[in-house]
Amino acid sequence: MKKIGIIGLGMLGNAVALHLLDAGFDVTVYNRTKEKTIQVKEKGGKVTSSPKETAENTEIVIIVVKDANAVKQVSFGNKGIIECKNKKLIVADMSTIEPSESKNISKKFQEHNIQKLDIPVMGGPNVAITGELVMMASGDKTAFDNCKDVLEKIANKVFFLGGSGVAHSVKLAMNLQITMLALALSEGITLMKSADVDPKIFLEILNSTYFKTGMSEKKAYKMIDGEYTATFTLSNLKKDISTITKMAKSLGIKLPMIEKAEEVYDDALKEGLGEIDYTGIIEHIKRINDSKQK
Repeated sequence: MKKIGIIGLGMLGNAVALHLLDAGFDVTVYNRTKEKTIQVKEKGGKVTSSPKETAENTEIVIIVVKDANAVKQVSFGNKGIIECKNKKLIVADMSTIEPSESKNISKKFQEHNIQKLDIPVMGGPNVAITGELVMMASGDKTAFDNCKDVLEKIANKVFFLGGSGVAHSVKLAMNLQITMLALALSEGITLMKSADVDPKIFLEILNSTYFKTGMSEKKAYKMIDGEYTATFTLSNLKKDISTITKMAKSLGIKLPMIEKAEEVYDDALKEGLGEIDYTGIIEHIKRINDSKQK
């Protein structure tokens, strides 16, 4: 496969598109806001006026949008993907959505004889631009095999996990981990600062132990310095947290910590922190304590 379509040029979608162009693929993109297509166009990518047009001229269309409603809109709405006449099209959804929604979307694509994959990823635009994402894939195995070379160009690790919805289940479990790590680091750093201990000492010790993470080794230092340049916004993580709690409810299980986290992130959004990096949740923890000291 050489002709790739990408629908949704947020931070992640844009980085994936630029990387595929660098890798020599023929890339066609669609985004509602045309300004976000400028970088791709300047690098030689084609820009279309609809998801349908993107799907007409590509072998695989990758969807990278906000939520399930957005996936359904570009797939089944006016001038959506299913209106195309491309009989060999594969659709791969990189968005983070509820597994049950993914299954319903896949079923509707099947009714139109279009193969569908789930391909959520771990990693932000900083690693997408170099093809170093970690990808979880599920859905039609034949479709996966047919476009495996493309997926392995996007990610340096690709895990095929089985039927439709499975990859999104694992992705949500991964984002649950991210949520808890960001909160734990926020509270650990806040605790150290309040005790007049340099939080960088705390990180140095933490990163010398079994409990270190990529977040504690890299983003945590930016958290100390109040640097929240977004690779994944706080509002987007809050959206995924709500998807996790919805999934848990549908499964009839109780996940008390993510429910508490949803409340914390919701409060942070109300404070206007939605567009900073998700690790900026430390700013909310700071504000809580500043208000108590007044």
